[in-house]
Amino acid sequence: MAEQDAQPVFNIQRMYLKDLSLEQPNSPRILLEQAQPHVDINLGVSAEPIADGIYEVCVTATVTTRVQDKTLFLIEAKQAGIFEIRNLPDDQMQAIIGIACPGMIYPYLRAIVSDICTRAGFPPVILSEVNFQAMFEAQRQQQLGGNGSGVIASA
Repeated sequence: MAEQDAQPVFNIQRMYLKDLSLEQPNSPRILLEQAQPHVDINLGVSAEPIADGIYEVCVTATVTTRVQDKTLFLIEAKQAGIFEIRNLPDDQMQAIIGIACPGMIYPYLRAIVSDICTRAGFPPVILSEVNFQAMFEAQRQQQLGGNGSGVIASA
């Protein structure tokens, strides 16, 4: 009964940069190219329990910039947060983990990607706003259809 009377808990324990990679495999020659680069952006969201009521949620951005068929630069950044989430019904818990938590993490990831581009000597790539609710619902539809990959990707 104490479980039923318990108040819902949602706390941010920590936000942190979990992984960051920058590659410029064709430098310095490709830097002399005058063609307009093509930018491809993929996002992923993952979550896993790490203790009772404690979850790690990660948002990953992979930014690939190409000039013709050669990679100008590739950035992979993974921003994570640790959240305490307790005493919520399962459907609300999944929505908090899949929508609210990524929404809190994403601004940090956007800043990191923009900053690393600038530090690498390129104009910043500004990641657009993301509708995590739509991504969450798309993932849920994929899982209901039998494709429960756990990673959401969009361009």
